[in-house]
Amino acid sequence: MTVETLTPKRRFRNRLRGRDLPPVALAALRQLLGDEREDAERRRRDLLIEHLHAIQDAHGHLSLVTLRALATYMNLPMAAVYETATFYAHFDVVHDDQAPPPEVTVRVCDSLSCRLAGAAALEEELAAGVDPEAVKVVRGPCMGRCDTAPVVEVGHHHVLFATHEGVEAVIDTGHYHPEAILWQRLADYRAEGGYGLLADCQEGRITVEALMQALETANLRGLGGAGFPTFKKWYFVRQEEGPRYCAINADEGEPGTFKDRVYLERSPHRFLEGALVSAWAVEAEALYIYLRDEYPGLHRVLREAIAELEAEDLVAPGYIVLRRGAGAYICGEESAMIESLEGKPGKPRHRPPFVAQKGLFDRPTLVNNVETVYWIPMIWQRGAEAFSRQGRHGRVGLRSFSVSGRVKYPGVHLAPAGIALEELIEEYCGGMAEGHRLAAYLPGGASGGILPASKADIPLDFDTLQEHGGFIGSAAVIVLSDRDDLRAVATNLLAFFADESCGQCTPCRVGTEKMLTLLEGDEWDAATLTRLSQVMMDASICGLGQAAPNPVLGLLKDFRGELAAQNVIIKG
Repeated sequence: MTVETLTPKRRFRNRLRGRDLPPVALAALRQLLGDEREDAERRRRDLLIEHLHAIQDAHGHLSLVTLRALATYMNLPMAAVYETATFYAHFDVVHDDQAPPPEVTVRVCDSLSCRLAGAAALEEELAAGVDPEAVKVVRGPCMGRCDTAPVVEVGHHHVLFATHEGVEAVIDTGHYHPEAILWQRLADYRAEGGYGLLADCQEGRITVEALMQALETANLRGLGGAGFPTFKKWYFVRQEEGPRYCAINADEGEPGTFKDRVYLERSPHRFLEGALVSAWAVEAEALYIYLRDEYPGLHRVLREAIAELEAEDLVAPGYIVLRRGAGAYICGEESAMIESLEGKPGKPRHRPPFVAQKGLFDRPTLVNNVETVYWIPMIWQRGAEAFSRQGRHGRVGLRSFSVSGRVKYPGVHLAPAGIALEELIEEYCGGMAEGHRLAAYLPGGASGGILPASKADIPLDFDTLQEHGGFIGSAAVIVLSDRDDLRAVATNLLAFFADESCGQCTPCRVGTEKMLTLLEGDEWDAATLTRLSQVMMDASICGLGQAAPNPVLGLLKDFRGELAAQNVIIKG
């Protein structure tokens, strides 16, 4: 036996393994994104999702060869690029043996409010009436326009109160761009005193302590769903050593919620002033705004509003960083949003540590909701007492209710905190829709549970609904009537949770799918559903899995008679 036969053949090559990258692919990417060899900042990991958006916008999809080029461009493993691209619903990854998707994608909103308005039938009509080679028709999660249901997005253009004919007209005209938004410009906002609070804060006329006291008096709480007192959140972040960051969560994805969109469209500068004041309060190195991709028109509005601030030297260029979500409900959870801002899949982190301790780039981070910071300039201008004097039934402050479903006048209604549903419908929504009688309602969107009409007198606010199996969350109120199929409601909600689960933990990933399967049958085993719910609530990492069973538990508790009348047999 010779030495050569004992020596194994060389198994590794002197280059990276994997498929060869055509030089033209990297050259094309540099043409689109800029040359990373001249500006190493373009390689930053937190820009990965922004780069993916740029490629998707330019080509309508993400080919594997382009993803390989991007991995080289950013000096990242291909696995990291591919995992991120496939995590988000708005990226179309095309494998080498697949054809690119059609030029036009039509998304039919599949949220409960749109389904009540006939979205399912509309989807079938559209799918049957288009050329599948030219147009792709798919279901999409809540688009934040529940008061104009059903909603269809053609490209980046939203068709409100959509009909088959209306959607076809948009396709025929090729108007796929976001709808125009008329918004309050900087000069008009400043004419009514805008940015006065920010100036007073920056120039020392107002202290952080005085502002925090005003927010405590006004009882301003986190209005994205958790309801944590705003002044306390500021306090905790300020206790951590710098550098610190501030991040505003504008990924408004809870089905039935659209208040943040309305306020951003109405007065983006009031929002920006409140956000900048918040960043000032914690001495943030930068202010990040994470805006959901379903609001493309608002991306343009905020870009222009930020440019106005920079042009007037009200903010340093680059201090406000606007980032774009990519279609993932889970990124409404603060730590998942932080992961997404860092260019990663939006999977919630285990806690502790909390994001106030280790958040964006592993630094202390203040995370606030859009509406929370929107109120800050007004609270200071009008006085905290004026805000705190509002409220009913012993509650304090104002709440923005996103109301949809079976009412005459759906929309965002600013009402006293603690108002009961029956009062909200009669005083603000014009009553029930013609021919409909109140049967049930969701007080806090898909995750807030389902309550019967007999509980329409409960004050709607934080801490008032938990004993009844619900919570107010972001105050997304969806009203159901005696004409609605409760099993269809339950399966719609659980299908949403199953689809939006990030898959990180087994109780949520498997539990939502299993619960959906159980609900689709004609016989519901109450004991099995209850046990499964308990496992999901006890063991899921984040609020998605913990809250997903709420509507099912509400139906089992308060709607057994109604379900039986709709041919659902409940065992146990």
